[in-house]
Amino acid sequence: MRRLPTPPPSSDITPEARYLRRREILKSAGLFVGTAAAMGTGLVALTGRGRRATITAEPLPAGLVVPSASAAPAAPSSSAAARNPFTTDEPRTPYEDVTTYNNYYELGLDKEDPARNAKTLKPRPWTVVFEGEIKKPQRVDIDTLLKWFPLEERVYRMRCVETWSMVIPWLGFPLGKLLERLEPTSRAKYVAFNTLMDPEQLPFQLTDVLEWPYREGLRLDEAMHPLTMLAAGLYGKSLPGQNGAPLRLVVPWKYGFKGIKSIVRIALVEKEPQTSWNMAAPREYGFYANVNPQVAHPRWSQAMERRIGDLEKRPTLPFNGYAEEVASLYAGMDLRMSY
Repeated sequence: MRRLPTPPPSSDITPEARYLRRREILKSAGLFVGTAAAMGTGLVALTGRGRRATITAEPLPAGLVVPSASAAPAAPSSSAAARNPFTTDEPRTPYEDVTTYNNYYELGLDKEDPARNAKTLKPRPWTVVFEGEIKKPQRVDIDTLLKWFPLEERVYRMRCVETWSMVIPWLGFPLGKLLERLEPTSRAKYVAFNTLMDPEQLPFQLTDVLEWPYREGLRLDEAMHPLTMLAAGLYGKSLPGQNGAPLRLVVPWKYGFKGIKSIVRIALVEKEPQTSWNMAAPREYGFYANVNPQVAHPRWSQAMERRIGDLEKRPTLPFNGYAEEVASLYAGMDLRMSY
């Protein structure tokens, strides 16, 4: 029996309510300690605003330079207020929350499980296979791959299909640059991705929650878009296992389940590839999965979202706020049918 994401009640999504209660319990137990200068007080302490992450992570491999957000590619500038889609001035979700509130079913079904179980995932040694409709098929060690391109920091909004959201500073490089290097053939129309298949490292692959390994896909023009990236880190550190170490996909205008984790295979293909959640529940999870407040999930509305750390909901933005950059990719398409 496959377990699908829990539909939210009218007031909120159940997992998030449980999450906020958990933080309040920890606060009462004395784990959220310190002065107002260190942690904040009242709602600030509860919501996570104004506090620094206390979790540490492994540094990025030697030789990799981490730029500041200001070094990310800038949008064309015509005024001082020019739009830059590669960053945002919205408050960043604290590192502690980004790394302890996760969907990674291969490491557990509850939000806290991936962080608890991620020690089984070994991101080194690691290789990624590039194959299919490309002129340069090859298998590449992850550390070699990460030296092919300069790492950029991109501060993106991330919207989960379950109606919660985050703002995350990713470190990585544009997927399009990698695909250009691999030289797609004229038959390449889509990009297919696979997660590692290894129950010793990802023990919940022994369950039948989904058909393993996890699979995702993009249309080639989506994959080549400048916003689409492969992330190897966040908050200036290597990706933790629970966030998809050592390499994951980030497509900020799509729901989070499109961001496949722990990638071991990237193939360019001629036909639309199968994707895990679409295979499991095609009425609920489409291939495109663009954030669209006007298209409800069959079991809940997508019109509003709750930013992790906030108490109030906010309206969901079309394409997660990136419509100016990506809406043209879908010109002439019925996005209610191609959801």
